[in-house]
Amino acid sequence: MTNAKIDKKSEKPPASVAAAAPAPKPSKTPLYSAFNASRYMRQQLIKQIEEETGAKLLCYMATAEIDRDDVMFFVDLIHNVPKGSSIDLLLHTPGGDVDAAEKLIELVRNRKGDGKFRVIVPDRAKSAGTLIALGADTIVMSDTSELGTIDPQYIGKDAHGNEVHLSVFDYLSSYETYAEQLRKDPNDPAARAMFEKFDPAVLNKFKQVKSRARIFGENQLKRHGTTYTAIVAQLMDTKTYPSHGQMIGADHAKQMGLQVDVMQMDEPLWQSLWQLYCHFRLALTQPGISKMFESAYASNSE
Repeated sequence: MTNAKIDKKSEKPPASVAAAAPAPKPSKTPLYSAFNASRYMRQQLIKQIEEETGAKLLCYMATAEIDRDDVMFFVDLIHNVPKGSSIDLLLHTPGGDVDAAEKLIELVRNRKGDGKFRVIVPDRAKSAGTLIALGADTIVMSDTSELGTIDPQYIGKDAHGNEVHLSVFDYLSSYETYAEQLRKDPNDPAARAMFEKFDPAVLNKFKQVKSRARIFGENQLKRHGTTYTAIVAQLMDTKTYPSHGQMIGADHAKQMGLQVDVMQMDEPLWQSLWQLYCHFRLALTQPGISKMFESAYASNSE
């Protein structure tokens, strides 16, 4: 009888062993990828910009006003940002709640620690958005960029009951105008009629709001050792800026004493930032979307 040698290499593994082989990792389905293609494109561009700047890029793009609900989304933005990182905030906003703006800026500043912090304004950072920009070490602007006055607004009613945005400063200024007229002529019937329309509780509230905006702005600028009182006074001067939406461009911002880094529109980095901004603005035209919060890892909208 011949002893046959068994070639163990040729033996097939038991069926149970074959079945235990690792399954392929799940991947995004083609339809899911198609639905989210624009987000993937933006986040890829964010990563490319981060590679060039060496800073983490956070994006807050909004056509609606800053409010307290934004806090949750900002926390999500900084979730994967190591403490002490340099941070760039791409900011576009019409303004909003001063108290909410202060909390947002403090969240970012606390996370950046000893890192550098820049606010990049591709288009508009108005009112409370300007206050956020004041909290940066540097404001990056170009020809398309604008800041705005620190002139808090409130929603009132016109003679027909329609909601209108009115200036706190204009209300206080009008009050002082009629008060001065009555000091000169206590019997002025027109001044008396207008003066009596002012609500003492509203006046007190608006004086507090004005003081709040001034103190917030000054506290942001104190970190730079600049002439913060003079800068904030200029930003709150409604005689120089009679329109709440009036543009304060890069050159004017520098003349005020703000720490502004001006980029030319043909610089490659600015072109990348502007391209990213255009992607966001297109996304903001979709129904039901007025705010976007995005980084290389986080993406939320409301």
